[in-house]
Amino acid sequence: MIDDLLEFLRFPSVSADSKYKPDVEACADWLTNRLRKAGLEASKIATPGQPVILAKTPHSPGKKTVLIYGHYDVQPADPLDLWETPPFEPTVRDGRIFARGATDNKGQILAHVLGVEQALKEKGELPVNVTFIIEGEEETGSPTLEEFLKTYAKELAADIIAISDTGMIAPGIPTFSYSTRGILCLEVRLRGPSADLHSGIFGGSVANPVTVLTEMIAQLHDADGKVTVPGFYDRVKPIADWERELWAKLPYDDRQWLATTGSPVLSGEAGFNTLERVWARPTAEVNGIGGGYQGEGPKTIVPSRAFAKLSFRLVPDQDPTELRTTITKFLTKICPHSVEIEILYQHQGRPYLVSPDSDYGKMAQRALKQTFDRPIAFVREGGTLPIIQSFKDVLGLDSLLLGLALPDAKVHSPNENFPIDNFEAGIRLNRHLLEEIAKGT
Repeated sequence: MIDDLLEFLRFPSVSADSKYKPDVEACADWLTNRLRKAGLEASKIATPGQPVILAKTPHSPGKKTVLIYGHYDVQPADPLDLWETPPFEPTVRDGRIFARGATDNKGQILAHVLGVEQALKEKGELPVNVTFIIEGEEETGSPTLEEFLKTYAKELAADIIAISDTGMIAPGIPTFSYSTRGILCLEVRLRGPSADLHSGIFGGSVANPVTVLTEMIAQLHDADGKVTVPGFYDRVKPIADWERELWAKLPYDDRQWLATTGSPVLSGEAGFNTLERVWARPTAEVNGIGGGYQGEGPKTIVPSRAFAKLSFRLVPDQDPTELRTTITKFLTKICPHSVEIEILYQHQGRPYLVSPDSDYGKMAQRALKQTFDRPIAFVREGGTLPIIQSFKDVLGLDSLLLGLALPDAKVHSPNENFPIDNFEAGIRLNRHLLEEIAKGT
């Protein structure tokens, strides 16, 4: 099982960078064949973007159907110099597998595949029908998957969706996530002079795009850490009292969270604690910034260009499409006429919220208890799964978010890792989950 995961992780299936397109295709081919080896009928289906893999067990009338979702694409590995071992040469040490995609999402989705394979080998059939949909564009916002859902809605008919692409509150603590934040990503580009200028001859006579950009970014937040975009909070759903009560009982410690980050102190929006900030409050972040000379030593210029990549994490009931207009107006207003501004919107996804007390939610909770034999933590998820709300809108299905990622998994960072214990627990969780869904309430 470990060898399968190591082989899966060797593919640099980076969906955000077109130079990795052959590797994404090769990874999709490998996974399609691995699903067939597990005993499923599997197909790699072309889309306008990256391929989607659709796999099924033989359909048995009268059985419930579980749709299992995951993704085989990964984030870029940069910065490479901060990896202790190469990102696409998976390494096992201290009970963990280190590689890009180890947790997000190759380890978690392969655990489901292997759980199904084990049950088929042992019993010849599953207690439910299973369909896998595994995409290659999650890390770029799943831009073509919603249309895929519409096209293949009949093939994807199911009773419930199971997803392991979220986190656990702490090692060994079974975690049921009932909400995810949405996202809106964009790039701001500023243009000044037509070319870089000598800073002695021209400096002080024209605007410096890098300076202007930093001044604009500084206006994104006020002194209390609130986003200053007018109307940004208009649709934010307040945190319910029952949620605050549940979160207060969680095995969470600010000191441990801080140690995981490596930052000197915790910081954020005033009036909220750490968990409230990352689970139930929207944010604005600068993901990257550039402009001017970046090489060794000085180069005295007024740069001609500057850019910043921004992401806004959204909470129920914020709408990323609606906020595009709101954010565009704000950025355009605070940009002086001394430079030209261009705003490029990239991927987006809506926030998701579901009651943990549904019938299927209770089935999932029984499976979690059997797998980990400890009380369940009920949490929101700070990250984003862009396609979950589309599953609800297009297929009419809710999703069970049963994450296996630990807080120190280094997801999206150098030295991403996945504990072997969690990988094995994910295989058991899959089997318990399918059995509990077959039993019903």
